[in-house]
Amino acid sequence: MTVLDDRALNRAALARQLLLERAGLPVADAVAHLCGLQAQEPQEPFAGLWSRLRAFDPAELSDLLTGRRVVRTHLMRRTVHLVTADDVLAWRARHDTMLRRRVLGAYRREFDGVDLDRLAAAARAVMADGVPRTTAELTRELAAHRPGPGRRALGEMVLAALVPVVQLPPRGLWRARAGVRTVLLSSWLGREIDPPSPDGTDPVGQALVRRYLAAFGPASPADLRAWCGLTGLPAAITALREELVAFRDERGRELLDLPDAPRPDPDTPAPVRFLPAFDNALLAYHDRGRIVDDAHRGLSVAGERVVLLDGRVAATWTVDAGTVTVAPLRRFSRADRTAVAEEGRALASFLSDDASRRVRISASPR
Repeated sequence: MTVLDDRALNRAALARQLLLERAGLPVADAVAHLCGLQAQEPQEPFAGLWSRLRAFDPAELSDLLTGRRVVRTHLMRRTVHLVTADDVLAWRARHDTMLRRRVLGAYRREFDGVDLDRLAAAARAVMADGVPRTTAELTRELAAHRPGPGRRALGEMVLAALVPVVQLPPRGLWRARAGVRTVLLSSWLGREIDPPSPDGTDPVGQALVRRYLAAFGPASPADLRAWCGLTGLPAAITALREELVAFRDERGRELLDLPDAPRPDPDTPAPVRFLPAFDNALLAYHDRGRIVDDAHRGLSVAGERVVLLDGRVAATWTVDAGTVTVAPLRRFSRADRTAVAEEGRALASFLSDDASRRVRISASPR
């Protein structure tokens, strides 16, 4: 079995994530190809798409949100993702059990004795009028009729697990600042969520495996689970075995992949790329060693924005008053500083509507 070292896996991941070369895809197609973008910080997907697409216009993403072709909703890993309408309708039922379990993992004692199905029905009844509600408004209406969990636990259980909802614009629009208001997903999209397969097969699980490998592979079942949070995909993987190819990494793990997916030469040059907070290029693996050193593994879950240099996390970045500030995590050569500064100036221009190209690179650590 062919062994793929970390550099080969790195280049494959960058290619699948549109980070090796910017793509000329329409924004909706890019969101679909990436299996959605993590979006708990509403403005971060704009930087993520700018780093991946040629001539990215943020107004296109805003138009997709207001046009109801992409939505903001809790999905993979119980985190807010920006996904296409078609994908959320196809995938949401497959995530129901995982979403409930994850909320219960945080608030199990508060839901002792609570009939979750009845709670879901009550929440649907409240939201059936189609009126956008804040979490506080919804939980106040629900709590008025029954004692039980605290407002925070109640809101998370209903809106992140029991009832499929969307977070409405203007939240998530370019340069918009807005709180969370939700409505039923089916009401917003005018379509019902696809029901689970009645015959015991798992076509949605198999589709998730294929889509994940297209966007993140080669990868192990543990990597797949780290991305979506689902534990019930071994049967889907088994069903697809004959159409997949297998490799091993340097630690002996078996990695699966689509046979025709890109696996570039490990010596392919990788350009500097600025990634937003919580980017799935880092989070969507159990073993993140293909992109980030173990010493810096915690940066992604801490919400740090990172800079890729030669395909690996080499710095963090922030922006303030139009100035992009880069903090190296290792020593930069003169060529490194030049390349990072050039991409940083382009990012500053994008974020400021061409009003600034200011970049500051802090001193390298000793």
